[in-house]
Amino acid sequence: MRTTISAIKADIGGIGGHTRPSDELVEVVKKYVTQRSKEEALLIDYYIGYTGDDIHIIMTHALGVENEKIHKLAWDAFKEGTKLAKEQGLYGAGQDLLKDAFSGNVKGMGPGVAEIEMEERPSEVFCILAADKTEPGAFNFPFWRMFVDARSNSGLIINEKLASGVTFRILDVMSGKVAELKLWEDKPELEASLMYPGRYVVHSVLSSSDDESEPIVSSSTDRLHNIAGTYVGKDDPIAIIRTQKNFPATEEAGSAFNNPHYVSGNTRGSHHLPLMPVKLNSAASINYAIPIVSCLVFSMHNGKLTGPHDGFGTADWDLQRLWASERAMIMRNQGFIHPATLVPEELEYNKGYEARMDKLNRKFKDVN
Repeated sequence: MRTTISAIKADIGGIGGHTRPSDELVEVVKKYVTQRSKEEALLIDYYIGYTGDDIHIIMTHALGVENEKIHKLAWDAFKEGTKLAKEQGLYGAGQDLLKDAFSGNVKGMGPGVAEIEMEERPSEVFCILAADKTEPGAFNFPFWRMFVDARSNSGLIINEKLASGVTFRILDVMSGKVAELKLWEDKPELEASLMYPGRYVVHSVLSSSDDESEPIVSSSTDRLHNIAGTYVGKDDPIAIIRTQKNFPATEEAGSAFNNPHYVSGNTRGSHHLPLMPVKLNSAASINYAIPIVSCLVFSMHNGKLTGPHDGFGTADWDLQRLWASERAMIMRNQGFIHPATLVPEELEYNKGYEARMDKLNRKFKDVN
């Protein structure tokens, strides 16, 4: 069966700041998707939840990627939710909805989008990774661990399909151009791009074989800064990863997040902090708003979903949460001095920084 998974997320309001959506807000989005799905018979199945202050809508259907009806359903659900967010006085109501009118596709309009169209396997399994308080390139390092680093993923040795390598599609977020880098011959160029996740972002990963390549990963790549023309917040990526059989095992995909790595984001989107794996439907922390990621694990048959299982919800992940907290405090104890803070062009409030620098520059005088 030909099936499409569409994962679309947006920040449309949080309680008391950038924390989490209200229960009523999540319920409004659910009710809207349920009603429209019944009226128009668009969806096979769906799930709605949140990570931090971002609501995600996970949908299965048979209409392919970038389908106008599917994207408009998500857009309209977020618009409906924004009405309630404004009524409740939630912070940042409709923050990620950067355009006034829907134009056929939510890409470039603010919400994050990851989509995969596939020929369903008899046992189709996949994970949704949903992050908050960070940037699209936050998944670069875990994706490298999954598909390049045999220390992290022994399947790269044992599994013939993985051993033959995959193709990374890397997006240059500044130029909008995409490079296809094939393992293993393009490994140095791949790693050169992954060094700088603020500019080069993993867009997708495809299997590389003599047969027709299959999609394995799709990840959102939009930068709100580029869309809005000014900084409106970090970009909070969402990704789909198919697992098992010829792809990484579910535990190989999950364990790529077991050594919390530093990403940009955090309070005011202005610091480097580790990416903490959290349980499903977790609020963002008011302890410096550490970047977070949740993992929704699904099984699917004929487009019908079973799950999600909470991938980062078991007791062993408490250790990673402790590590992330410790690493976060070490970095934050450096205060505002780089590399704790981001470079000026990546600062969320860089206009304020520029104002400080303008005033400072007027004070510089030639030395006699």
